[in-house]
Amino acid sequence: MPEEMATTSHAGVYATRVIERRELAKDVVLLRLDAPGLAEATRPGQYVMAIPPSGEAAATALAIYEAEGKRISLLFFIMGRRTQELSALGSGDCLSMLGPLGNGFDCSGDPRDAAIVAGGVGIASVLLCAQALLRARARVRLFYGARTRELVVDAQRFRDAGCDVIVTTDDGTLGMQGMVTDALALAPEPDMIFACGPTPMLRSVARIAADRRVRAQLALEETFGCGVGACWGCVVALAGDSMQAPNFPGAARGGSDIAYARICREGPVFWAHELRW
Repeated sequence: MPEEMATTSHAGVYATRVIERRELAKDVVLLRLDAPGLAEATRPGQYVMAIPPSGEAAATALAIYEAEGKRISLLFFIMGRRTQELSALGSGDCLSMLGPLGNGFDCSGDPRDAAIVAGGVGIASVLLCAQALLRARARVRLFYGARTRELVVDAQRFRDAGCDVIVTTDDGTLGMQGMVTDALALAPEPDMIFACGPTPMLRSVARIAADRRVRAQLALEETFGCGVGACWGCVVALAGDSMQAPNFPGAARGGSDIAYARICREGPVFWAHELRW
């Protein structure tokens, strides 16, 4: 049966103010912002298009890491001109954002034992999901993979929330040495998998889920051009009968069993079994 992710909430442009900046590791920055309207509208797995204050660089897509009360936070790696400019913001600086955008994680399936898999910067997309599942009294295991121990950031935040945290590093400097999907494959079978990270990791998660006949939701990482579905620069092949298949261009309506969905609009979260990589 086709399944439907949470529908996109109404997005708007929000004027926010930085209340805290922390550097969690080299080139890894956490910005906490005063953004009451945005915090209230945000759901797990959604993101914003953050507009660099100078206006000399295009907006960049960043996952909403925390959303509580009147505040949100963004956790990101410095990877280019846009994130470099955002990383230079300090307490009191203003930042305009378009959001919340995208279809997020569906945490309503009442899983009793949930596995969350995060690779690298993918950790920024899964805290709200973990919190929602814990509120529903699910057991939550976080499988967190990074290149080296210095890049395992904010793991204690998840432990404090009530997650069991399993860490893997490529070089073995913290936790199990190897890929995070190796740890997932060795672990007891969960009821549901939620994942965000690089595409090779997500493909592996999808294979493990299929082998174990476990449903999995994958948050795809992509560099967005517009963030609102207008440019069609971030498409992914999807089962034509998916509830997330867009009405346009409607390939499935022409006899194909594949439709093309925009990661920024119909996603970024998709059911693993509906993706046609």
